[in-house]
Amino acid sequence: MAAETHHNHRFFVSYSGVKLPLNLVNPIPEEGLSNRNTFIRAYFDEAGLLIGFDKVVYGEVELAHRYEYHDNGLLSRAEINMLDEDAVTLRFDAAGVQISDA
Repeated sequence: MAAETHHNHRFFVSYSGVKLPLNLVNPIPEEGLSNRNTFIRAYFDEAGLLIGFDKVVYGEVELAHRYEYHDNGLLSRAEINMLDEDAVTLRFDAAGVQISDA
């Protein structure tokens, strides 16, 4: 996951909804992280598209999402990693309909 270090990152308090990609809410400045036990570190590509995030709880990544998109901007792949669980990969067709999971 080192590739994310080359992209823009921002921080958020939480997310809303269940549809992928998740909607990140309540941005916080990096200087505000010292006062937080839980936050989301989100990664964006050069165009500002969300390509992934890590939910950090007490310094540990408890949840990580990584996203890839079709040329039309709809989600093509989502990889979801939860602490102590196997990763789940979801794939979507160009219309945004889930076609498989692994």
